Amino acid sequence: MSNDQTRFIADHVIGLPRSGIRDFFELVAAMKDVISLGIGEPDFTTPWHIREAAIYALEKGRTHYTSNLGLIELRREISAYVGRNFGLEYNPHNEVLVAVGVSEAMDIALRAVINPGDKVLYQDPCFVSYHPTVMLAHGVGVPIKTDAKSAFTLKAEEVKKAWQPGCKVLLINLPCNPTGGVAERAELEEIAKFAVEKDMLVISDEIYAEMTYEGEHISIGTFPGMHERTIFLHGFSKGWAMTGWRLGFACAPAPLTEAMMKVHQYSMMCASIVAQDAGIEALRNGDDGVAKMRQAYHRRRDLVVRRFNEIGLTCHNPNATFYAFPNVSVTGLDSVTFSKRLLEEERVAMVPGTAFGKFGEGFVRCSFATGYDQIVEACDRIERFVNKCK
Repeated sequence: MSNDQTRFIADHVIGLPRSGIRDFFELVAAMKDVISLGIGEPDFTTPWHIREAAIYALEKGRTHYTSNLGLIELRREISAYVGRNFGLEYNPHNEVLVAVGVSEAMDIALRAVINPGDKVLYQDPCFVSYHPTVMLAHGVGVPIKTDAKSAFTLKAEEVKKAWQPGCKVLLINLPCNPTGGVAERAELEEIAKFAVEKDMLVISDEIYAEMTYEGEHISIGTFPGMHERTIFLHGFSKGWAMTGWRLGFACAPAPLTEAMMKVHQYSMMCASIVAQDAGIEALRNGDDGVAKMRQAYHRRRDLVVRRFNEIGLTCHNPNATFYAFPNVSVTGLDSVTFSKRLLEEERVAMVPGTAFGKFGEGFVRCSFATGYDQIVEACDRIERFVNKCK
């Protein structure tokens, strides 16, 4: 009998790519004095009043399971927040589900609606887990190209061009990680009309909405015919600096929420009650903290975009998120080689664009969720490295 244990592994898992971010940061972890512009995590600690709510929860002995859908108090706050800030109305009793981060919300949404072989349209470049999560749901990913010519905005024309028979779901992330791309109102309205025409479900990840610097954030679920075919995803990691709490949510019509809840109850059961109590406080009293962090990111964005362009790394101005996505082709290096050499020679970490899809080649992701002074120093090092390559 063979000793090769890989024979026990499912075919679709064998074919699953490793995360390009994690592989790269294993290299980073082995080095000293590295300035990281790579991690998609706020450098701010969760505001004190939110942490204090969690401490009170523990003092009160709140250590038990909650409803599979989550605490009704939190679901009411989510419903009110989404209505107030996104113009979307959901019944907290049967149209809101609290998840273990947006990643879990994405997973259960896809697993709830995808039959084997169903096709899912998704932006490219996009967050590293999108395509693998589609694969884990036994779906087939179909990339939609976004590019620097249009500042990585999502274009209706490209959505239509990518569509093919069998596309059941359109998965979008606006504002987008890693590009900071958004979609103009007219484009989003056209995409919505196309989704209705082709009878597609839209899964809309809007976790970076609070980090919008210019223009308005628009949810695709607000357009005619979209509320009934949209699963709205959001979470606390970015806007409230709560990555480690693992708290997110999905809002959708009741039948879709019920389907997601079935998958959720057999996998996660429920999110941590302590995190949920903290989430209630974040939504009730966290607006000022969100505004202060957004202001800090905005200042950093202006710095990195200006410096990249001065250095010769052409970079569009991201309207949102805490990522810049400069073009590094002027160095003559591909994105992986650029990132590895920059790390080895100047101790600055940025993620190769190819970690986010094939259309990310020639670019790197720079997270400016790092202290201002560190960004200044990192830009000096990047300039030195680019000058060596020219």
